[in-house]
Amino acid sequence: MNRRTFLQESSKFSIAAGAWAAAPMANAKGFTRKSANEKIVMGAIGVNSMGNVIMNLAANQPNVEYAAICDVDANVANKRADEMLKKTGKRPIVFNDYRKMLEMKDLDAVSIGTPDHWHCLNMVDACQAGKDVYVEKPLANSIAECNVMVEATRKYGRIVQVGQQQRSGGHWQQAIKMIQDGSIGDLRKVNVWGNFNYGIGQKKVPDEAIPAGLDFDRWLGPAPTATYNQARHHGSWRFFWNYGGGLLTDWGVHLLDIALWAKNIKTAPLSASAVGGNYYAPDHDHQTFDTMGVQYQLPGYTINWEHCAGVEAGPYGRNYGLAFVGNNATLVIDRSGWEMFAEQENGKYKITPVPPNKWGKENHEEHVKNWIACMRDRKEPNCPIENGRLVALYAHLGNISLRTDSRVKYNETTADFGKNTEANALIKPIYRPPFVFPKV
Repeated sequence: MNRRTFLQESSKFSIAAGAWAAAPMANAKGFTRKSANEKIVMGAIGVNSMGNVIMNLAANQPNVEYAAICDVDANVANKRADEMLKKTGKRPIVFNDYRKMLEMKDLDAVSIGTPDHWHCLNMVDACQAGKDVYVEKPLANSIAECNVMVEATRKYGRIVQVGQQQRSGGHWQQAIKMIQDGSIGDLRKVNVWGNFNYGIGQKKVPDEAIPAGLDFDRWLGPAPTATYNQARHHGSWRFFWNYGGGLLTDWGVHLLDIALWAKNIKTAPLSASAVGGNYYAPDHDHQTFDTMGVQYQLPGYTINWEHCAGVEAGPYGRNYGLAFVGNNATLVIDRSGWEMFAEQENGKYKITPVPPNKWGKENHEEHVKNWIACMRDRKEPNCPIENGRLVALYAHLGNISLRTDSRVKYNETTADFGKNTEANALIKPIYRPPFVFPKV
């Protein structure tokens, strides 16, 4: 946009910003029902991609109704509302400002499918308003945001499910049990990889006028002011540091989650050290690294992450997955299933060969069902807030290591990297006024 248009849009935002700072938040008691026959009334914040998937899966469940939809793109919001009308016979109320939606007294819960840099404000405000939450992964776009989201969940007593749906997957659970039961022997190392074409973002294009119906200032939210560019918007925002963390925070949290689950890790690694850079597709627009390797040192074993964006080949004929390397066997797994490669000694297998397990389906629906069940009985969901925070921490540590060209050691007690000032500067984002980093 030209300077005059930009100043006009900025002026509009300044007026809206004052309203943002002054708007009171509801402080309802929240969902406490236990009867399986009582309706759960929900709202959705961000419904363009995974937000739409989760909303529809939840709406498919018995005694669940989506009464409200919020999206900063009016075209997307109204399209989803019309689809829900056709699906259920009721059209949800459409909002542009999610805080207004949270003021609905009969709203029990919300699902959040906004870009990563919005997760923290969306979720903390929802908790303060007494709503239970399903929030997409990664939990947030920074370590400090993840930490305050844990505080909000516990202070306000909410049921929060993080969208790491593999925690609800049967074949993932089966594989973890086998590893923990000692089927592959002592676990020494986990190799994790995720190679995807989309990781290089979109081709570079010039800035352009803001599309009709899109409240781009609100889309930016707490992130710095920026011009509109299609290559930084729908689908590709995650490859720019102000909004996301690239493949490591997108696919990495799914897969690193399983690597940590194998030994029930609950703490930060002893250290994280990364190598890589942007070596591929200079005609594509992205800031996050297209080529990367991260080594996490843990007590008794190591986790190695690798990705090469722009290609879709990988170890064991899989473009993504995990290989759990034990003394007796290596277990390789992805969403299609798992297989075991037994080690030999003196010409004999150390374990009895096990046939491959074929799966081949996603686990989003099981994860949503688990969230709804936990809202009714007030029990911890399969991926509670602490787990989402821990895995996001690991992903952020890898990015921070490479961005600062340093081996990083995160101190959970002091919540910093000690004397590593460059790394410390990346712990907490600077929110654009009037947005204020939440306090709990």
